[in-house]
Amino acid sequence: MDGNVMFFLLLAVMLVGSYLAGSIPLIVRFSEEKLKLVTVLGAGLLVGTALTVIIPEGIHSLYADGGKTNDSKAHNHEHDHIENYSSTIGLSLVLGFVFMLLVDQVSQRQTQSASTTKGKNVTATIGLVVHAAADGVALGAAATTDHQDVEMIVFLAIMLHKAPAAFGLVSFLLHEKIERQQIRKHLGIFSLSAPLCGLITYLGIGQEHKETLNSINATGIAMLFSAGTFLYVATVHVLPELTASHGHGHGGDTEHLLEENRLTSNNNKGGVLKNSELIFIVFGALLPVILTFGHHH
Repeated sequence: MDGNVMFFLLLAVMLVGSYLAGSIPLIVRFSEEKLKLVTVLGAGLLVGTALTVIIPEGIHSLYADGGKTNDSKAHNHEHDHIENYSSTIGLSLVLGFVFMLLVDQVSQRQTQSASTTKGKNVTATIGLVVHAAADGVALGAAATTDHQDVEMIVFLAIMLHKAPAAFGLVSFLLHEKIERQQIRKHLGIFSLSAPLCGLITYLGIGQEHKETLNSINATGIAMLFSAGTFLYVATVHVLPELTASHGHGHGGDTEHLLEENRLTSNNNKGGVLKNSELIFIVFGALLPVILTFGHHH
């Protein structure tokens, strides 16, 4: 299948899938335990995808571009290029991580300072929209690598993260007694954010535009930045919440928005995951390795 067709198809599936996942609480009551297993699998997949797919692809993209530049230059400049890319790799990862940290902190402070239910609802949606937009950057950057297996793994990681997040957003809005028509508007904005940002990223750093960026490889930087966001969401946000509250989580990015409406879980066992949850998160982390086994550039 043509790369462009595949990318636009994934964007459409992401849009529809997120909206349908968020619509579940409006139609039926979903099993809390099953939803948590999906969230745990998604957290593992985020970590595995970042470490074994996005970061290696981003680094390869940087050095491949550097190699083309080095062919036309003296050999004694090669060491300088390696050092420059080493700094770029670290900086891109840290910026992605810090970006999500700032988004979370601003979102939580705005939620705490919001004196009305409407203010909290808007803050909840905005926070998740920004998170989803960062996911879109990851998919858009992956699509420019021309490796469809990488693109599919990034897509799978995003969807297993976005589905519980959409579910959690709608559950929170229902809990706040918001009209269903308004809830659907919030859900629509959230569902559209990642595909739209993915499209903008893809068009902005697509193959036809790379030559205009000189020595800066936007694909590699964007992928490493998104890897930083993946690592933050999985390790700082999702996993601590999963281990801190058993049987209470709708998962994903809305957990902190519901904290003030919950009692401390009596089922907490010192942050220890159940055996089934541990298996799911390990499987999720190793799945990208399995799917990319034998992958060649």
